[in-house]
Amino acid sequence: MSANLSRRTLLRSIAIGGAALAAPSVLTACSSDSSGGGSVSNAGKKAAAWPTYTPAKGATPDLAPTAEGVQAGYTKYPAELVKAIAEKPGTGKEKIKVLTITYGTPPKPAAQNKYWAAVNKALGVDVEFTIVPDADFRAKMATLFAGDDIPDIINIGGGYVLPREAQFVKTRCADLTEYLSGDAVKDYPNLAGIPTYAWEGMGRIAGRIYGVPVERPKPQDTMFFNNGVFTKAGYKPGMSADDFAALAKDATGAKKWALGASTTAYFGYKTHANWFGTPNEFALQDGKMVHWGATDEFKAMLEYLAKLRKDGSYYPEATSVSQVDLKTQFWNGSVLSMTDGFLAYPAAAQGIKNSFDLDALVPYAAPGATPKYQQSRGIFGYTVVKKASKDRIKLILRVLDYLASPFGSEEYELTHFGVEGTHFERDKDNNPIANELGLVESKTNVPFMYLSDAPQVLYAPGFGDVVKRLHSWQQKVVPMMQPNARFGLQSETYNKQGAALEQLMNDSVTAVVSGRRKVSDWDALYGKWEAQGGKKVIGEFTTEYAAAH
Repeated sequence: MSANLSRRTLLRSIAIGGAALAAPSVLTACSSDSSGGGSVSNAGKKAAAWPTYTPAKGATPDLAPTAEGVQAGYTKYPAELVKAIAEKPGTGKEKIKVLTITYGTPPKPAAQNKYWAAVNKALGVDVEFTIVPDADFRAKMATLFAGDDIPDIINIGGGYVLPREAQFVKTRCADLTEYLSGDAVKDYPNLAGIPTYAWEGMGRIAGRIYGVPVERPKPQDTMFFNNGVFTKAGYKPGMSADDFAALAKDATGAKKWALGASTTAYFGYKTHANWFGTPNEFALQDGKMVHWGATDEFKAMLEYLAKLRKDGSYYPEATSVSQVDLKTQFWNGSVLSMTDGFLAYPAAAQGIKNSFDLDALVPYAAPGATPKYQQSRGIFGYTVVKKASKDRIKLILRVLDYLASPFGSEEYELTHFGVEGTHFERDKDNNPIANELGLVESKTNVPFMYLSDAPQVLYAPGFGDVVKRLHSWQQKVVPMMQPNARFGLQSETYNKQGAALEQLMNDSVTAVVSGRRKVSDWDALYGKWEAQGGKKVIGEFTTEYAAAH
């Protein structure tokens, strides 16, 4: 990232990425397919084995990963790169049409775009993009699902609930089980390097593997904080919830607020709920699916957040400020903490510019609770392939395998940073720093990374100290992580009403924490959620969980 990267560009192109990654992950679908193609439910189907996990060989990290999910950490860019691909996926004569979401701006065509052209050359394939802005993605996918012709590769990403998504995939896209299940994935060694939790987060359809997940690390929403101010105010990892509330109240004042929240963060309740010991939205208990809103722990969390709000510890515009504007308040020191997607950390480090030490909060200890941590779905989205001949499918899988080349490889450097001297220069520590052309011709604007990508690593160019702190933090919180039991499952009702149910939950929490409704009103508010489809969703996920496990 260029040192002259403007604050506006940084907020738009990268900080939005952090927020997007915090969005709810919602691969869901109906349990039957009235339009043909049969049931997409996993019930009664033999489950295909997940691909055999074999970590791809990239550069040796400075900070070691763990089998539980602590990421490999790189405090500096590798001095020597490995070569991950022996041969080009294509011959230079093939064309592949792809569709993916973007959070960037429309790029120039490949003939005028040196980054795009360089990746095409390395692939030996002419990749033709249809790039859909985030705001238009749902509408575009609805049109695509209803159309007669589809691209060769489609990335279904961004955390959207897409009606009849699984039916479309099963009916129109290739079953990849024979190519990827078990040891078959070894033909694609970089795809074999995608951890199992990402495949599980993607899920099966009718017991089969239909996609390739685009991996994301285990931490979901993360509470970043100003380490210096919090430590001075008495912060200690694992401190009691009461002591944390007192700290937040004491640290607030002189136009500084301990706790930041935005219109899309909803007071960070999803993070705090796990710390109070609730399920991570859904959990299976005694053979039945339990939703966090029905638990006593959730109500205790609401009471706690309402107290923090009443104490004045939250940023006063919490129900009206955008996430992007909240970042500015956090970076300039007006807000001392905020909840964001975990992958917002490189942008935050850049935006803070060493004015304070960026860190992430270890859960406080709520009374009588065992603190847990919110595990992500493990993916940004997943990529499906149009039905085709075996040779065509293998070509496409070789392309996806190339794009999944690990950090520290020549292939990764090309797809993530472009061409040295054209798109980036190296700083004194060997970090690739984008120049003006590299900010325009980038992985954001030509999003190969959303088709397939390497497992994420901890790396923030020029901010090795941030990497060290976050690696240490992951070592503490990864053992606390709990998955959301609905990830990878199918539910007819959630597919149709998931977005509305999610918003109803968010609005109800906001009403209680902001003081517009009382904590004692929660049972009535939650009853409305159940009546509008939530109760049916719980039943469907219970059935699907049993089939998938």
